[in-house]
Amino acid sequence: MNFSRPGAIDLSALKQPAARPAPAQGAGAQAGSYVVDVDESTFQSVALEASMSHVVVLGLWSSRSPQSGAFNELLGSVVDSYDGQVLLARVDVDASPQIAQALQVQGVPYVAGLVKGQPVPLFQGTVEEAEMRRYFDELVRLAAENGLTGRAQPVGGAPADGADVEEPEDPRFAAAEEAFMASDFATAVAEYEKLRVQYPADVEIAERLARVKWLSRTKDADLQAARAAAADRPDDVDAQMLVADLDISGGHVEDAFDRLIALVRSTTGDERDRIRERLLELFTVVGIADPAVMTARRSLATALF
Repeated sequence: MNFSRPGAIDLSALKQPAARPAPAQGAGAQAGSYVVDVDESTFQSVALEASMSHVVVLGLWSSRSPQSGAFNELLGSVVDSYDGQVLLARVDVDASPQIAQALQVQGVPYVAGLVKGQPVPLFQGTVEEAEMRRYFDELVRLAAENGLTGRAQPVGGAPADGADVEEPEDPRFAAAEEAFMASDFATAVAEYEKLRVQYPADVEIAERLARVKWLSRTKDADLQAARAAAADRPDDVDAQMLVADLDISGGHVEDAFDRLIALVRSTTGDERDRIRERLLELFTVVGIADPAVMTARRSLATALF
């Protein structure tokens, strides 16, 4: 988990949020709830990976805090009213302190969004229901602007008739996903590489492969050490590319792209090709429709030609 604050999405509009009607409680409700409890062993699969498909809200709380019980109940009720636009992943910081440390949480309750694996700090401490909804409304809107519009499936119940549901997992991905869930990134990459050879035009395979390769490179990396190495060795392509990977994790997308495009301008031959391939891979991770990607593509073309 490589988090950096502030998050990737600008929530400055929340400083003076416009009043908006709250979603009707129970309107279009599905059976089950959209609240799950996660810990350090399930965070990656239940929260981080899910945020690639739909908005995830992290609710950090402490079993030692007397206000957490009532706050969790309110938070869960509000999330459920969004009918799958938001999945709440609750984290007991006493049981999972590493998650709180990764998010640099100073106190609980603490609530953050996850959008395509990138943390979006929302608020710390208790807030009223109306204010909580304004944060979530803005988070959902901004996520949609970044191409994230999927819905979570309810936990512990089946979708109502006629409701939108996620497609079942493609069986082609079973071996790769099993390896990924076991943190065997090398096998997951190899399985997706096999699929890419079989289905070279399949965009989803390319996206999954790029994402797994990126996560494998960043999972154990230390941001401060990586930045120090890149500063000490400005001509070290591997050091520069690792910082770019970590910048993507922290939401500093433009910084990552600018760093690699500058490298493209200063290199030649195989080394330049390797940097270009990494850029194209990161374009896929971020999403080809993202404005930052479109801008970086133009800059890359200029740097190459």
